[in-house]
Amino acid sequence: MWRVSINCSAESWTLNSKAFKVIADKYPGTPLSSKKMKGDGQRIMEYQIENVNDAEDFMEECSTLDGFMASFESL
Repeated sequence: MWRVSINCSAESWTLNSKAFKVIADKYPGTPLSSKKMKGDGQRIMEYQIENVNDAEDFMEECSTLDGFMASFESL
């Protein structure tokens, strides 16, 4: 089991949220959390994904969006 963490700025979210949602829908995972930080509006999202290949692909695809950073780790 893997946790994929995705961070982006408020501006990046405004510009790329629809594309991110399309990417997220492609991978079988469970959303663990989604936070909008007070002040700067940064977004922090976490997903639980069973397959390591899916976790890695999800992370890489999210990272192609301008201003999005992603990482994954074992749970």
